[in-house]
Amino acid sequence: MPEAPGLAGDSVPSASVLAAFGVAGTPVPLEGGQGRSVRVGGFVFKPGSDEQEDAVEWETSLFEELASNGGFRVPMPLRAVDGRAVVEGWTAHEFLAGEPGPHGRWSGVLDAGRAFHAALRHVPRPAFLDRRTHPWAVGDRAAWDEREVHVIDDLVEPYGTLRELRRPVREGTPQLIHGDLTGNVLFAAGEAPAVIDFSPYWRPAAFAEAVVVVDGLLWFDLPPQLVTSGVEAPDWQQLLIRALIFRLVAQSENAGPSGRAPAGERERYVRATEAVVTGRIPH
Repeated sequence: MPEAPGLAGDSVPSASVLAAFGVAGTPVPLEGGQGRSVRVGGFVFKPGSDEQEDAVEWETSLFEELASNGGFRVPMPLRAVDGRAVVEGWTAHEFLAGEPGPHGRWSGVLDAGRAFHAALRHVPRPAFLDRRTHPWAVGDRAAWDEREVHVIDDLVEPYGTLRELRRPVREGTPQLIHGDLTGNVLFAAGEAPAVIDFSPYWRPAAFAEAVVVVDGLLWFDLPPQLVTSGVEAPDWQQLLIRALIFRLVAQSENAGPSGRAPAGERERYVRATEAVVTGRIPH
């Protein structure tokens, strides 16, 4: 379930935006995400929001630093000619070629995430995380018992089960993590994996792995052995339970108070919960 926290903007960057970034060419829509990013030459333009400008500036500076890391790639941000990271609600970064995971590349996604998070250990917690109100931020807080939520009727039963299973997490140092790695690691021959579409959260690094495993249980054909791949991490089962709550609540928030879950979604969460509890994917 890709994340896109309510970004605003026109469908394509205007000529004045392209000129501000020093880029020329015809915008071409890119697949994936929410379908709002476009490629212009060797760069990707993404609609942003002036209200998020401090977050964009923070991420731009962070990725400028991370781009020199040898264990993974990140897209180098493109600043406007005058140094701005956002112009008329648009941001830009270099286009990185590669095939996305996770199909056939589960270990690669997890390994790239570990390298990425190792590079983030020194980064302080950004203040803008407290201001976010998009569905995934709500899901994250609900997963860690930091706020109460009401979920749509279709998901009440699995949500109640997960809340009953949740116990305190005893260990794991919070740090900056990417909370949506599953479809956002690109693989290209002869290149380090590329980590894209950063979704920042402040949680133990193993939680990001738990989200990948839960995504595999819910929406992909997860290799069975990966259900217990993080057993050496403190409270691995509890991290998986929180990852399920994170995804379930975000899905409910996206649906709205009177919304409905897609057909079979309740059953997906029931099945995934059984796998988390037993350590085995049910047939």
